Amino acid sequence: MATRALRIAASGMYAQNLNIEVISNNIANINTTGFKKNKAEFQDLMYQEVPTSSVTKTNNSTSGTSDGVIQLGTGVKTTSTQKIFVQGDLEETSNELDMAIKGEGFFQVTKPDGSFAYTRDGSFELDSEGNVVTSSGYLLEPAITLDDDNITEVRVGTDGTVEAVLNDGETYVVDNIELVRFVNPGGLTALGDNLYAESTSSGDPIYGTPGEDGFGEIYQGYLESSNVDIVEEMVSMINAQHAYEINSKTVKTVEEMLSITNNLKQS
Repeated sequence: MATRALRIAASGMYAQNLNIEVISNNIANINTTGFKKNKAEFQDLMYQEVPTSSVTKTNNSTSGTSDGVIQLGTGVKTTSTQKIFVQGDLEETSNELDMAIKGEGFFQVTKPDGSFAYTRDGSFELDSEGNVVTSSGYLLEPAITLDDDNITEVRVGTDGTVEAVLNDGETYVVDNIELVRFVNPGGLTALGDNLYAESTSSGDPIYGTPGEDGFGEIYQGYLESSNVDIVEEMVSMINAQHAYEINSKTVKTVEEMLSITNNLKQS
């Protein structure tokens, strides 16, 4: 039926519209520190068995059908968006509290409600009490405090060791930064503010020392840039636009077929 074709084409247009929204969000965050691009995933909808009076048979069998019946698809749907955790480029900032992770892992932070969240955005700063916090004010976990007025420099090793240099030249270890990783980071729930939360899909958090047991290393004075490739996103946008256009032409074609049928009835 023509109405079935209209619904199929409409599902294609809706799916590509969502695809464009995902691509637009990627492009909008091309300069967002630690941002990981999204990818829309699609699935075909259920199939219906439609009777037919003419079926091509080979060797007394019908390929993919029952006798006198064929399967027709009913369209497409967007099932999910997946985070692509590919490493972004490291950009030097020379800010001693800026930290980038090269490899797997997340910084763990504490939200105001006491729950934990995870981020690749290492643009840290000090709050009024000398605690290391994110640009949104979330405490780094485990907490690191640099409230000594005699501290003139902070050094962070690739293994997460935080050292303070005093004005007399002496140094001491303040604490160690711990990283967290997940079996399936693509299953994390995006919260905004460059934060993620664990979910049943991501698995439980795994804690470890930077540079050991598969965890990435920490680079002081660097930030990880967005992993969005503008050329790749533009190509994806063009493909989505073409798919949307073709589906809209399908709607127009079906409309013309219905018009022809109506004219025949009136003749």
